[in-house]
Amino acid sequence: MITAVAPPMLADQSDRAVVDAPVTLITASIAGEIAALSVQPGSDVATGQTLAEISNPRVDRAALISLEEKSADSREKLSAALSKSQTDSAYIASLDTEIANQTSQLRAHLRSQIEELRARVAQSSAMSGEKKALVDRQSDMVSRNAASMDMLRPTQQQYSAALHNTDAETFKLNQKVSQLDALNKGIYVGDDSVAINILAQKRRDIELDAKSMDIEARQQSGIVVNLQKIIDTEGGRLERLGAATVVSPGSGTVLTVGASTGRHVNPGDTIASVVDCDKRFVVAIFSYRQGENLMPGTRVRIDGGALRSGVITSVLPRTTDKADERFAVPFPQTERRELYAIIAPDREDGARPVTKTTEPATCTVGHWVTVTRENGIVPSMSVSWRRLGHLVAYLTGSGRSPTEAERLDATDRLKTALRSSDQRAARALDEDWVPRSHALVTR
Repeated sequence: MITAVAPPMLADQSDRAVVDAPVTLITASIAGEIAALSVQPGSDVATGQTLAEISNPRVDRAALISLEEKSADSREKLSAALSKSQTDSAYIASLDTEIANQTSQLRAHLRSQIEELRARVAQSSAMSGEKKALVDRQSDMVSRNAASMDMLRPTQQQYSAALHNTDAETFKLNQKVSQLDALNKGIYVGDDSVAINILAQKRRDIELDAKSMDIEARQQSGIVVNLQKIIDTEGGRLERLGAATVVSPGSGTVLTVGASTGRHVNPGDTIASVVDCDKRFVVAIFSYRQGENLMPGTRVRIDGGALRSGVITSVLPRTTDKADERFAVPFPQTERRELYAIIAPDREDGARPVTKTTEPATCTVGHWVTVTRENGIVPSMSVSWRRLGHLVAYLTGSGRSPTEAERLDATDRLKTALRSSDQRAARALDEDWVPRSHALVTR
């Protein structure tokens, strides 16, 4: 009970530590079949490297076809409106020419009528003067009793008729002058202007129709432009849905491949997961009683892998399944009153080794390691028992009974490895015991 409970609560060492790293899920952007897959688990990838090709020949193009039909119909309406507008413009030009010709002829005719009426007015004025002179002479004769009133009355009537005739001719003259002025202003009145008035009304109707055609043409032109933009957008969308290239968003090592060539995938399905081994860190479990000794900035030793030392960056009381999805390996399960220590390896340790051999560099993500706080004095019991087993294997692997000096030497080496802060001694002990224990097992 003491060896099982007390040491984990006070130990400065933990073998419940695993190397972890952020993982990036490479997902399918469209639905389709995997046409090509160029990665395998464990292979290295670079940023922008092509990982897979997805093709989808069964893309629904009904929306694009409908849009193209609407665009074609709008283009036909636009063409018809433009043609009608051009026809109306030509007809208006023809009506303007005809109205101008008839207006010119009518203007000349009115001018001749005005001249004629002016002559008639002058003639009527002269006749009125003649009749007036006759009336005056007869009136004088009547006043001298040289003539009777019966002779004067017809003359007076003729004079009155001459005056009225002059007034009538004057009114006709004024009417023709007013008609000519209105004609010059584009106003068509009178019986002589009926034909021109009909042409002018028809011109106004055609002009209104031409304006309505211009408005419709502008509307259809806007519709065609908008539909073309939508068609281009839909075409681009279908092009993206028809084929897609899956590339790596960053560099790293392929952890898993969840698809194969010819397999059907849906948008969001995971094709592969890429782990960035250059961002490795260690997750270690300690007792909550060691929280004060494991503050951020505390240096630790790391044994059992490629990492050698590091610094605690944060301490977490717990984690969640959602948070674990962001990493290559789920955090180890903690018991009650335990916490996580997140350790960032030193730069020279965390960097991936560069070799001149053709063999790819291994990624130690997922390996279990032992973490020891520097200057720590209380070892982990599980580590102690394991190393004691290594000692037994070392002692029994020689094939003879060890001498007292050898036993004392082995005991001293065990104590030194368990308690010393010198990591080279612990590493040398492990490197010596591991091959001997392996030889003992094989025997």
